[in-house]
Amino acid sequence: VLPTTINKNRSDFEDLHLYATPREQRFRRFASLEFEGQLYMTPYDFIQAVTSDEPKHARKWRSLSKQELNQILMETPPVWKGSSKLFRNLNEKGVISYTEYLFLLCILTKPHAGFRIAFNMFDTDGNEMVDKKEFLVLQEIFRKKNEKREKRGDEEKRAMLRLQLYGYHTSTNSVLKTEGEDLVPRSYWDTLRRSTSQALFSDLAERADDISSSLSDTTLLVHFFGKKGKAELNFEDFYRFMDNLQTEVLEIEFLSYSNGMNTISEEDFAHILLRYTNVENTSSYLENMRGSIPEEKGITFEEFRSFFQFLNNLEDFTIAMQMYNFASRSIGQDEFKRAVYVATGVKLSPHLVNTVFKIFDVDRDDQLSYKEFIGIMKDRLNRGVHNDSWKELQKKVILIFK
Repeated sequence: VLPTTINKNRSDFEDLHLYATPREQRFRRFASLEFEGQLYMTPYDFIQAVTSDEPKHARKWRSLSKQELNQILMETPPVWKGSSKLFRNLNEKGVISYTEYLFLLCILTKPHAGFRIAFNMFDTDGNEMVDKKEFLVLQEIFRKKNEKREKRGDEEKRAMLRLQLYGYHTSTNSVLKTEGEDLVPRSYWDTLRRSTSQALFSDLAERADDISSSLSDTTLLVHFFGKKGKAELNFEDFYRFMDNLQTEVLEIEFLSYSNGMNTISEEDFAHILLRYTNVENTSSYLENMRGSIPEEKGITFEEFRSFFQFLNNLEDFTIAMQMYNFASRSIGQDEFKRAVYVATGVKLSPHLVNTVFKIFDVDRDDQLSYKEFIGIMKDRLNRGVHNDSWKELQKKVILIFK
């Protein structure tokens, strides 16, 4: 029997936290709702989780009644009414499960070319449409991925943690076929990609009805598949949802600095890039850039967005950079811009490229140390949570929602 409330005692919260992975810990810190023992984020919580270091207040999960949950879901718009303000408009009126949180994080770091791959992974019968049953397979894939990563310890505590994250008691027997000794850490996206063979899906499809019956509907499920769960999702709507989500998060970050203007300063752009990384001494990069760009021109949102579209293609760009390196070619601004376009199809403006060079060209020879640049940008792409200055952005984001 599922508990109707979760013990909100702080010591119990910290105790279970010890058994959680970093991703689970972050979800539990930002989640603000609980229904029948399972934790949920609101859309506002999710935006906070990807743009802030810590939630505004220490969370005490608010228990939803069935009536409250139904009312929230009734107000969820259909997917064809989606926009790049969806999460901001929903604000606190939505519920996002842990596995959906992982899925949304995947979306934020994927290039547009990968959207079709993502859709095809869910479209198990190849009919160019995804139904609710097919989509719920991801629940099992991400759950099994998590079980492989679980910390050892008190089985009872880990069972309580799984109940909070998935809403039902999970078996320790693997639903997925094992991949031998899986010693190489893989992202959730890689796991999803590797695990969704036809043979595997036929195995999971037999369990999909059981999975569905044990889960509560969420904002995402109603948004995609309707209030009765009978609608099907086509690629155009799926693509638009993913593109809108990427745009929305970038808009929030941009607006937190633009103060109503059409541009942000080059220094603010550098702050945004470096805040999400493990760089400890950001002042040297900022001072270097101030001396190199005496006249402020500003970065537009289109330039800002194009840069992050490029970052989502960072792996392909890395290959292009290695080719230059093997040919003993120095990386100047023209080579950088060409490599970005060839590898990713993204055209960066000359001013944006110049700004990037001024940030990372520490020795001021107008050449890019691409290894250092790529290392730092990988941190940024993964939205690391190591820098305390995230708290500054958190305050600004909160103002946008007011």
